[in-house]
Amino acid sequence: MTDDETITRALAEIATTAHHYPGVVIVLNHDGRQVLYMSARGLHALQITIPELVAMGEEYYVRYFNPEEAHEYVPKVVELLERNDLSYSVGFFQQVRTGPGRTFEHYLSTARVLAQGQQGQPLLIICLSCRIEPGSYLTAKVQRLLDENAFLRSHAATFASLTGRERQILGHLARSRSSGEIAETLFISTQTVDTHRRNLRQKLGASTAFELGQYARAFDLI
Repeated sequence: MTDDETITRALAEIATTAHHYPGVVIVLNHDGRQVLYMSARGLHALQITIPELVAMGEEYYVRYFNPEEAHEYVPKVVELLERNDLSYSVGFFQQVRTGPGRTFEHYLSTARVLAQGQQGQPLLIICLSCRIEPGSYLTAKVQRLLDENAFLRSHAATFASLTGRERQILGHLARSRSSGEIAETLFISTQTVDTHRRNLRQKLGASTAFELGQYARAFDLI
């Protein structure tokens, strides 16, 4: 069977069962840059047809997805293709905008290689995307995660200016430990801890414990 025949057969098989799944089924080409199939649920949400999606190419991502999140899921798709293991899947959150003027909605997506070519290379990627309903307890958790990622991106350079010792102390401060407790743990003087605290507030522009905690959480110090 040729690669083209494999693709045609796989798409036909997915199309016969896709309506049974609770989310949107999407099939992408070998490098994930072009949509080849989308189930009716997704087509209805986007108000588009499969031929229009195929012709759109990479514009699909520009039109419907938050570009600020690309660094989160693109490396995972690249890893998926490099591993090229039919049993391996990746998961990620995405913000999807289903039409002009509409706000982004949260989706949880999973993806894996669906079919391989005659040379063993990836031919198709299949994704299942499920909308996280507004009001769900997950929505607030997802938003906190997105906010944390946004904070990390915008403050990465500032955090990079901290020394290793300052990062240690920041982690302890975020756990509400006193200067004396930190000094005892790190085998340094209380005065040295207090000096590091002042330097941290100055470097990070943080005037409250909450602001220090934001850095500690975003950069996995606690």
